[in-house]
Amino acid sequence: MATAQVKHHDYHLVDPSPWPVVGSISAFIMALGAITWMHHMTAAAPIIFGIGTIGVLYTMASWWTDVIREAQFKGDHTRVVQISHRYGMILFIASEVMFFVAWFWAFFNSALFPGDPVHMTRDALFGGVWPPKGIETFDPWHLPLLNTLLLLTSGTTVTWAHHALLEGDRKGLKYGLILTVLLGATFTCVQAFEYSHAAFSFAGNIYGATFFMATGFHGFHVLVGTIFLIVCLARVYAGHFTPTQHLGFEFAAWYWHFVDVVWLFLFICIYVWGHGAETMAHGAH
Repeated sequence: MATAQVKHHDYHLVDPSPWPVVGSISAFIMALGAITWMHHMTAAAPIIFGIGTIGVLYTMASWWTDVIREAQFKGDHTRVVQISHRYGMILFIASEVMFFVAWFWAFFNSALFPGDPVHMTRDALFGGVWPPKGIETFDPWHLPLLNTLLLLTSGTTVTWAHHALLEGDRKGLKYGLILTVLLGATFTCVQAFEYSHAAFSFAGNIYGATFFMATGFHGFHVLVGTIFLIVCLARVYAGHFTPTQHLGFEFAAWYWHFVDVVWLFLFICIYVWGHGAETMAHGAH
């Protein structure tokens, strides 16, 4: 019987785990709390939401700890398994790309056809111009440009860290990751400051809705990527990752480069092009 259970293949058959069930129940409780909170159905809604959120966060931390243990100590992530993980990460990033395509589509559908006769309310809402009348856009050459430089620089520092890891330079790996985390955190702070000084709101106009949904979700992705890199930095100090075994860090770098590229499109399309459209509209009037 003992020999029958010995693994004679390169694939990883995962052990039974409680985290899918615990995560599902926690997510349900969190959603229930959020819905009842938004509809003011019960005074206990914030507590319900908090319990669900704690459960989700605990599930995430525990589940990913199990994955790290499988990769780092149990040797379950063979070369064959790593190939599957890479395909999974590629498909995940592709799905994220399509997520942002939806917001770009919403923005350009309104921006390019502000007086579309098919949508009869557009001319009344937009005044036949884009951005809509009364909207004062951000100057792209101030805070948005600063954030662009921050993210582009962070792309170079995470690449530096990756190459340092491949060459066995632990000090360069640590410095590169620390700088990337600091740059990502600075980006988030600058974006929060920018939002606090916006001359338009989310509600009441399609420009504000598309602007905050597109840039806000990107900001959330930067926050997630920063946490991803902080976990990698903690693992570096714990002695994890080798030049040949560092899939977790590689995926963090991929994700960060994806965030960089999306921001470039946001900066060019929403900030620069949108501001230029406003300038031309004012000049025409």
